[in-house]
Amino acid sequence: MTTNPRWLALPALACFAFLATPAFGQGGNATEGAKLYKANCAACHGADGTAQTAMGKRLNIKSFKSPEVQGMTDAQLEEIVAKGKGKMPAYEKKLGASGVKDVVAYIRTLK
Repeated sequence: MTTNPRWLALPALACFAFLATPAFGQGGNATEGAKLYKANCAACHGADGTAQTAMGKRLNIKSFKSPEVQGMTDAQLEEIVAKGKGKMPAYEKKLGASGVKDVVAYIRTLK
């Protein structure tokens, strides 16, 4: 039995396509999320997500790098971004469902 070389390339192409998609496995686009984060979140959460801003320190905001935040599921983070929590306002109306997912995808890159 001979193997057609075209069939050998398919698994490699499928793997490359999966890895090349923005924020694979997260349902959001981290590239778009970065833009939304910079415009809506960085003032409090900091450009690097550590919350070392005046507002972040005043409100005792947790770093996105903390074990507590890293242990949250994407759904939990999406809920907080969408509905707000504590003094954080809700962003669902401003960002829309896809924008919320994009921001969470970006937050996941701030490990």
